[in-house]
Amino acid sequence: MYLLFCFCVKIIMEVIKLKKGQTKRIWTKEQKLAIIKRYYEEHISAGSLAKEYDADKGMICRWIRNYNQYGEAAFNLKSHRKGNPFSALHTSESFTENDRLRLQLTKLEIENERLKKGYIVKGVGVNKAFVTLKDANTK
Repeated sequence: MYLLFCFCVKIIMEVIKLKKGQTKRIWTKEQKLAIIKRYYEEHISAGSLAKEYDADKGMICRWIRNYNQYGEAAFNLKSHRKGNPFSALHTSESFTENDRLRLQLTKLEIENERLKKGYIVKGVGVNKAFVTLKDANTK
């Protein structure tokens, strides 16, 4: 019975290679729930679980807190990176007139802030250069 339990508790972690020398672990929903189950059913502290699974104690505490607040829905996949909200508008063929006007307004506000700081943008994309107004010919 004990061997079967130990076998079920074993959690295999997926490791993704990022940059040279860096790794990032991706914990699945099932892995997180298994750790939380051990926390509640076996009354093992978050610190002990962190050492056992070579994870951060704060991360496990956050999982427990989110589980208490939202249940299993806390671990549904969702993107943590917000990104540029307007980048999708450039590639999207169908966006509303309201979204198009919001994008145009935001671009103009950004341009006004740049002009207040005393520089303009020349070029597009990778070739973009910020030139001070002293160096630029404004005629």
